[in-house]
Amino acid sequence: MDIFDHRRCDEVGQLVEASARGGLSRRKFLERAIALGLTAGSATALLAACGAENSSTGTSPAASVEVLNVWSAEEQASFSAVVAPFTNTTQIAVNSESTRDLDAVLTTRILADNPPDIAILPNPGKMQQLASKNALIRLDTFLDMSQIRQNYASAWIDLGSYNNGFYALFYKATNKGTVWYNPIQFRNVNSHIPFSWSDLIALSGTIAKSGKYPWSMGVESGAASGWPAADWITEIYLKQSGPTMYDQWVAHKIPWTDASIKSAFQLFGQIAGGRGYITGAPRSILATGFQQASYEPFASPPQAYLYYLGDFTPGFITSQFPHAKPGTDFNFFPFPTINAQYQGAVTGGADLVVAMRDNSAVRELVKYLATAEAQTIWVKRGGFTSANKLVDLGAYPNPVAKASAEMLTAATTFRFGADDLMPPAVEAAFWKGTLNFINDQNQLESILSEIESVAQQAYTF
Repeated sequence: MDIFDHRRCDEVGQLVEASARGGLSRRKFLERAIALGLTAGSATALLAACGAENSSTGTSPAASVEVLNVWSAEEQASFSAVVAPFTNTTQIAVNSESTRDLDAVLTTRILADNPPDIAILPNPGKMQQLASKNALIRLDTFLDMSQIRQNYASAWIDLGSYNNGFYALFYKATNKGTVWYNPIQFRNVNSHIPFSWSDLIALSGTIAKSGKYPWSMGVESGAASGWPAADWITEIYLKQSGPTMYDQWVAHKIPWTDASIKSAFQLFGQIAGGRGYITGAPRSILATGFQQASYEPFASPPQAYLYYLGDFTPGFITSQFPHAKPGTDFNFFPFPTINAQYQGAVTGGADLVVAMRDNSAVRELVKYLATAEAQTIWVKRGGFTSANKLVDLGAYPNPVAKASAEMLTAATTFRFGADDLMPPAVEAAFWKGTLNFINDQNQLESILSEIESVAQQAYTF
């Protein structure tokens, strides 16, 4: 029997479609195909042949695509707006499923041989883990990589790659190289934007000597307390020691007791422990929530003049001060340069699009999500920063969001926050270590030794 006969494709077409939708595992497909009189070998070939036929004719073997993510209700609404034109054009429905425990859901579904069509991952570490287990589809097998290279800086492509294959499209980015301030109050104290670390320390000292507090800082975040301080140290490390050392730090190729890590903590300590820099420090830093701390430079009168956190901070500011206008009442300047060799380097985060099933519907949706046109829809709605250089900066809803996006797309080097890439035990030890350091900077050597002990065990497995 000719297994490529069109009648045989029709005969098991329902099986092919069910398999593509995720309704059947490969094993179940083979069992049912064999029940129709096909051998295991011919059933496998038929699955490939019919799938290829569907692909070559441009039709989709799947009527819908499932996208698993961790997005909130507002984010889900924006994503629905993004995919609406895609569905109208292709007639392929996009079903978005949100979970707060992506790791657990993915693990369970992969073990059950029922992964989602597409997943939105929180960091490249998870992508690399899944790619190493052959759980992901290589995107460079169907994306136009010459176009991708035109649209995205090499740093983003490198982060989305594993073993010379491109597996992850960086979609919704976060810029963590932002220092926030009130332009009006800044002028009132005759301050100027600092471009270097020495400029920043000089500015802080000048404000402190005038009897005012230059900085607001809060690292309390429940069980995750300490992560805002880790963001400080991470940004400092990249700008001081560069991407090669940064990657070695993340991979534990250098010990936590290394002089470069100690130096990053010490520079952070210049701010956290600066004389007259932060009201009530160090106890106030440990007791104040990171969101609460963001309010102080924008209060009337201001309680501080500078605040460091990622580019999601405007959401906190405008929730507390609804009438605050971006660019007028709040703005940011890039985290100052520490080592001129690494000027333009920035840390951050992003949501990554990965494909876990391979069919024409999935391919078409990934191609669509990679376009500037699709991403611009969310950009205009707010709360979305794109790494795609073809997204018109004029599409951002305000000058502050536009400037953050421009900073990301122009970044000479981009790295994910180091703690987000480390084993959970090391991440937790890092956060705890920052709390202990803020409380007593004289204990730095013992703090780093404790983190190193945790790392030695965590990286063994």
